[in-house]
Amino acid sequence: MLNTLKQINQRSAFNRWAGLHVTRADSGEVELSMAFREADMAQYAGFLHAGMIAALLDTACGFAAGTVAGNVLASHFSVNCLAPAVGEVFIARGKVIKAGKKQVFARAELFAQSGEQLKLVATGDAILVPVEAG
Repeated sequence: MLNTLKQINQRSAFNRWAGLHVTRADSGEVELSMAFREADMAQYAGFLHAGMIAALLDTACGFAAGTVAGNVLASHFSVNCLAPAVGEVFIARGKVIKAGKKQVFARAELFAQSGEQLKLVATGDAILVPVEAG
């Protein structure tokens, strides 16, 4: 499962540009990591841009759903920014909450890592729908 998600991740030009890495994958759960690059990922005050926050949470939800439902697309997605996203590395953990035949409900948390310290900076919820490979 981990190797499959790593291959899928590498096929995404955006994920390659962002430096997203799949670090863990189990049925219904994934973990991603991304090193912060202030030069092209920061917003005006130097924090991780909310668009990058959303991308990490969306990808974690999608990959978690993919482990139980195959190919999926998000039909609804929401983000809650809880604290300024300041860190050296960002870790997104996605988990399937409920998987049905037509919808998969997933949730993700985003942590900012500075040294050994992890701080929860955002959460996201997604409804994903299984789709045919194409």
